[in-house]
Amino acid sequence: MSNSSSITEFLLLAFADTRELQLLHFTLFLGIYLAALLGNSLVLTAVACDHHLHTPMYFFLLNLALLDLGCISTTVPKAMANSLWDTRAISYSGCVAQVFLFVFLVSAEYFLLTVMSYDRYVAICKPLHYGSLLGSRACAQMATAAWGSGFLYALLHTANTFSLPLCQGNAVDQFFCEIPQMLKISCTHSYLKSFWVVVVGVCLASGCFVFILFSYVQIFRAVLRMPSEQGQHKIFSTCLPHLFVVSLFISTCFFAYMKPPSISFPSLNLVVTVLYSVVPPTLNPLIYSIRNKELKWAIRKVVSWMFLNSDKFPLFPEVT
Repeated sequence: MSNSSSITEFLLLAFADTRELQLLHFTLFLGIYLAALLGNSLVLTAVACDHHLHTPMYFFLLNLALLDLGCISTTVPKAMANSLWDTRAISYSGCVAQVFLFVFLVSAEYFLLTVMSYDRYVAICKPLHYGSLLGSRACAQMATAAWGSGFLYALLHTANTFSLPLCQGNAVDQFFCEIPQMLKISCTHSYLKSFWVVVVGVCLASGCFVFILFSYVQIFRAVLRMPSEQGQHKIFSTCLPHLFVVSLFISTCFFAYMKPPSISFPSLNLVVTVLYSVVPPTLNPLIYSIRNKELKWAIRKVVSWMFLNSDKFPLFPEVT
């Protein structure tokens, strides 16, 4: 029996054995990572610099972009470095840091998506009270609560996971240190010690899911009562991207953590993990901006300023 105190490093999943495929994996992940950095950085800059976007919805979107940047930066660079240098190793402390940061950022993102659904609910169902319910102080408090809740849950989950004795070696069957894979190499009899943490997580996730579901039921009821098709289109342009992001996030996370062992095999685990850890941070800027004219115009002004260093000659014509 091995113990966590005697392990100084873990071995991550190797994507390929040949050097050519390793370099291909590095190039692919590099492209994805740069796309995520570019997209989320443009959203951050556009929201921060355009005073028209200084509203609660875009304030929460700015926080989401920050979380997405942190999430993909926690996992992908190490996988890229391992492929480039033909190694699988990650230090014990590095693995602990990956688990903590990933759980922190993913949990905070889920809580923030819940807050964002509340923002849409108030904006559409209680528009007259929007300013009082979602003032700057209330928005800051809700965002802080999302970040703080994610931090506390990650601290709890990480401490519990790395307190378990390890009996199955140090090979992690994933391209980053992930809690389900860490539990697989821990001793079987120690699973019960982590059960209460799982229960806490399931309760929190279920509560947020019910709240999001309730919010969107009320939103769609309000939209269907609207006589104006233009008003319906404007609401759908802000709600549907958020609903799509929430659906993708919840479905992939739920499948990754709750799928039965009978359908658990390396290639499926890898695909599902990429879907919830790599794809959302890359696609979220595109999803939120594709139907949002205000955000698209702000991003175009940022791009214009970057290339021409002047807002007098925009790179793209103004969207009306």
